[in-house]
Amino acid sequence: MQKRGWLDDKQFLSGYALSQLVPGATNVNLAVFVGTQLRGVSGAVACFCGLNVMPVAIVLAAGMLYFSSQGNAGGAWISGALGGMGAVAIGLNLGTGVRLARRNIGGPIPITVMTIVTLSIGVFGFSLGHVLLVMGPVSLLLAWLTRPR
Repeated sequence: MQKRGWLDDKQFLSGYALSQLVPGATNVNLAVFVGTQLRGVSGAVACFCGLNVMPVAIVLAAGMLYFSSQGNAGGAWISGALGGMGAVAIGLNLGTGVRLARRNIGGPIPITVMTIVTLSIGVFGFSLGHVLLVMGPVSLLLAWLTRPR
């Protein structure tokens, strides 16, 4: 972007910081920011569509293929393929979570809180909202009690 004169470093970093703060996927938010900076509303729409139209079309096509092939010989193949994609998505999310945890979580208290949250949601099946209502204040209290003075 800098070679083409689209944005300078300061603009890009400001947009990146902003895209992390607002809800939604960071890459989509950043693309919308860049599109807005370059071409206004039409640029934002173009960037949003450029990142989302093809994945949505692929998912819709896979869903239609899945539902139209149920009961056919090809239905097992499609079910297997979609099941494999689900396993890949789980693996990617797990890998990302482990990588982020290694970089950002250290010490026994944060590891214990992370373990409790993971077990509560993943193993015991508690809802995310209930776990956050309990563990959010507990985490803040523990961070406050163990802060450096």
